[in-house]
Amino acid sequence: MRKPHQIGPVLNRRAILRAALATGGGLMLSGLIPGLPGARAEASGVFTPNAFIRIDREGAITFIMRHAEMGQGIYTGIAMLIAEELEVPLDKITLEAAPADARFIDKAAGEEVTGGSASTRDSWIPLRQAGAAARIMLLRAAAARWSVPVESCVAKDGMISHAESGRSLLYGALAEDAARQPVPDPIPLKDPAQFRLIGTSPQRMDTHAKSNGSAVFGMDVRLDGMKIGRIMACPVKGGTLKGFDREAALKIPGVTDIVTLPDALAVIGTHSWAAISGLKAANPQWDLGPHASMSSASLLEALREASKKTGLVAKKTGDVDSALASATTRIEAMYELPFLAHAALEPINTTLHIRPDSADVWVGTQVPLRARQEVADATGLPPERITVHNHLIGGGFGRRLDSNSIGQAARLAKQVPYPVKLFWTREEDIRQDQFRPFYYDRITAGLDEKGMIRAWHHRTTGSFVLARWAPEGLQNGLDSDAVEGATETPYAIPAQRNEAVQCEPEGLVTLWWRGVGPTHNVFVVEGMIDELAHAAGADPLAFRRKHLWASPRGLKVLDEAAKQAGWGRQLPKGHGLGIALHYSFQSWAATVLEVRVEENGQIHLVRADTAVDCGPVVFPDAVRAQIQGGLIFGLTMALYNEITFRDGQAEQSNFHDYRMMRLNEAPDIRVHLVCDPTAEIGGIGEVGTVAAAPALANAIFAASGKRLRRIPFVPQISAAANGEKRA
Repeated sequence: MRKPHQIGPVLNRRAILRAALATGGGLMLSGLIPGLPGARAEASGVFTPNAFIRIDREGAITFIMRHAEMGQGIYTGIAMLIAEELEVPLDKITLEAAPADARFIDKAAGEEVTGGSASTRDSWIPLRQAGAAARIMLLRAAAARWSVPVESCVAKDGMISHAESGRSLLYGALAEDAARQPVPDPIPLKDPAQFRLIGTSPQRMDTHAKSNGSAVFGMDVRLDGMKIGRIMACPVKGGTLKGFDREAALKIPGVTDIVTLPDALAVIGTHSWAAISGLKAANPQWDLGPHASMSSASLLEALREASKKTGLVAKKTGDVDSALASATTRIEAMYELPFLAHAALEPINTTLHIRPDSADVWVGTQVPLRARQEVADATGLPPERITVHNHLIGGGFGRRLDSNSIGQAARLAKQVPYPVKLFWTREEDIRQDQFRPFYYDRITAGLDEKGMIRAWHHRTTGSFVLARWAPEGLQNGLDSDAVEGATETPYAIPAQRNEAVQCEPEGLVTLWWRGVGPTHNVFVVEGMIDELAHAAGADPLAFRRKHLWASPRGLKVLDEAAKQAGWGRQLPKGHGLGIALHYSFQSWAATVLEVRVEENGQIHLVRADTAVDCGPVVFPDAVRAQIQGGLIFGLTMALYNEITFRDGQAEQSNFHDYRMMRLNEAPDIRVHLVCDPTAEIGGIGEVGTVAAAPALANAIFAASGKRLRRIPFVPQISAAANGEKRA
């Protein structure tokens, strides 16, 4: 029977203790490494200079990954940071997922979290320091053993050498001695000119296991004595379970138990088909509660009304009202972005074994400490008695930043004495999602007589996710994510006011979605920039260039993308080029997209050129892959995706009506790295998604003359081609 694992065994404190005891006596070092989150050097025959590295006497090197691997390649990228400074090749190390532990809190986020395209940014210095500290301690141990100056010793490929005497020792042979060395303070880092690994593109460390099927995602967990349960909750938030047919469910072969909550039930069996069939036979009946009449129309009307109110001021420069009043040309527009599901390939699942005095949880989560607390709240167990085994995640996109499903599973699992895997079906995953908010934006902008932007007033209305997820992060009541990408545009605008109006949707819970605020706001900003360019009679590229005098890195990526795409070339009939520029997640990117729009409204994506400046590049292939994947993700959303509601329930349920882009629909995507290695390092996981919708909308306008301000685009283009109107 295959045991649950990641890339290497799952780390927990008991495992560390067993390893330490097995290797005999040693010395514990209690010094904290500056800049590392609770890092500590502990050793008992095992060299653990900090929370991220373990080297045993046999020379086995283990890196503990505090960030979740969701397909973005972070296991490899983060490992490269440590390995570069530790001077070990990637193929000599084993990776383990970090447990829920305060030592792995990301100081910048204040959470043990993977999200916001921040993993590499937040690890760039601390995890290089982790590797450098271990290397220095090993060098000092070797120098002391040989009675030579430490400066005469060299670390390379997991070995310390002394050229003058010809002596060398593997790291494992020095582990116990290194554990007795003081943690260096300060910790000098390598000169980037000496990098041998950072900036290269090695094979990803998770590729082999994912290729041969040995990689274990949360859904793959198997435990001795484990049973499997399917969960179903009331399809309307706030509703309750009214009844079900217990007898019919228990007659299904393999069904063993039925457990309930006020708003949900789970049918448990010896295999998943028994659980699925048993729940169907149970035929649960619901009291739909107070939100049963909620609909897309009622939600949109609430947003429209709220958008008429003055919002919280996020940015104010100059006299916007006077500048708008005196503008030569003035444009007012409303932009709409729909509710979205995360729709990851791996549906929600949690495996738990809850005992009277402790619990184990096997799950893929972006927030291990929150997951542990959910189980503690559900069971009454102290958090330190709960072990979270984090797993590979089959797509997160922000959904696993929330742990509500883990709490739900824990409240169900505590009703049975055995380990149980509880899962949502694809339909449950989409209908019960914590949706990306619907945003309704009012924007007014004005040009002066020279065709320069004179005034800009942008009011966004929507849910404040931060108000629920981390209310302490609100700034005078303002959710900064709601306006990110809108307040700080690449362009020089003399008079600007940004406002945000909080409007929480009836009967729904909202959550961040890949690209978060910038995915919403850059669509609005770059759409309006394009509208202003055409109103001024200017080429969209030239219009952007003349407003970028204060953004040299923005100008650089804009020019590179335009050059690579052949901006200004003669295009076939029905073709158009659209451009989008943005600064998000501390990275600059510009995308030029070529599309073809047929007379019947069918949209064909031809080619995308994206130029990126994310500062220092750790793993170039991963940067390219993330831009490609992000564009596909964002283009899929822009063309097809929205969650609509009728009678309080989401109408979409699976990929037949919440569709994904198909291979033959994808454009030829070319990524051009023009990165400044001396700049601040930027994030990359969501950068491609941010650019997709605005570049596509602007390209469709160039090809067809139709200005689209509402996502998704395909229904609007199709309706227009057929002479229909779409609300």
